[in-house]
Amino acid sequence: MALPLVKSAVACTDFTKTVQPYIPQLNSLPQQFYQSATDLQALKQLYLNTNPLISAFAFSLALVPVVLVLSEINRNYSQIDRLWSLLPTFYNVHYVAYAHAKGLPTQRLDSLAILSIVWSARLTYNYWRKGGYQIGSEDYRWKIVKDYVNNPVIFFLFNVIFISLAQSVLLFSVTMPTYVLLLAAPITTAQVPDIIFTQVLIGCVFLAFNADQQQWDFHVAKGSYQKSAKVPPASKYTAAELDRGFNTKGLWSLSRHPNFLAEQSVWVTLYIWSCWATGTKYHWAGLGAAAYLCLFQASTWLTELITARKYSDYKLYQKGVGKFVPRLWGEGMPSANAAGKKTK
Repeated sequence: MALPLVKSAVACTDFTKTVQPYIPQLNSLPQQFYQSATDLQALKQLYLNTNPLISAFAFSLALVPVVLVLSEINRNYSQIDRLWSLLPTFYNVHYVAYAHAKGLPTQRLDSLAILSIVWSARLTYNYWRKGGYQIGSEDYRWKIVKDYVNNPVIFFLFNVIFISLAQSVLLFSVTMPTYVLLLAAPITTAQVPDIIFTQVLIGCVFLAFNADQQQWDFHVAKGSYQKSAKVPPASKYTAAELDRGFNTKGLWSLSRHPNFLAEQSVWVTLYIWSCWATGTKYHWAGLGAAAYLCLFQASTWLTELITARKYSDYKLYQKGVGKFVPRLWGEGMPSANAAGKKTK
């Protein structure tokens, strides 16, 4: 059987019953896929006969050599970045499609799939308008990391282990709670708290969209100001604020990274949702969300290290405004005139 026989909601989170028995499927899956590749009906049967968590994990592993080879050929290490907004939704929709194919109740899962698609649309659009899908586009931080390592062998190993492997598996792992919700579907029906979790996720996406838009508006105004030496007529920003170089208005006056706060909250909320649905305080599927939080801590540290070197006022911003969560007792960011201007 591709799915475990669970008799209680709590049992849906038992790793030894819901995951461990299916791990051996990984060994035979590549060969079975190869043998069925030209037979659509055989592929469908293989899909249904394989535990959905295992097939999703296998797909994340199959992506590794693809992004690795592309990154090394092009010397561009943002291959996974281009998939960042797409893969989690791919996995979530996979779980929902599997539930439909197996005839499981899907009201809760259908809502999650729709929300995940909206999340993807928002993040993909923002990545696109910043030029992320243009040929040659690469996250500026990879070049800095590569220069810091300054050893092609070590950086290649870093590419294999972290950039290609760990990040691909991470984007699979944040959706592991959806597998738990799939298992719980026949046991627990959708209730009022499901609506609340849905609304929280909508709020997270809305927060991220607004944060992204405010940041976009600032940088469009800043770019125009740098070209013409004049503040755009419709700009919400003063010359001093644009000279400072980074946004400190709107949501960015409350958090240094409100978009990152919303992004992390999406996957933490999904995990908490799976805990509620199974009546547990914690379970193994939370490892993905925990790893996601750790990655954001590290990447944000690097981002701020670079930004603080570029803009003299950024340390004042760090002192007065919280990194992710707003500080109720924070001093806030001094006005641009009082704080000074961007370091030339």
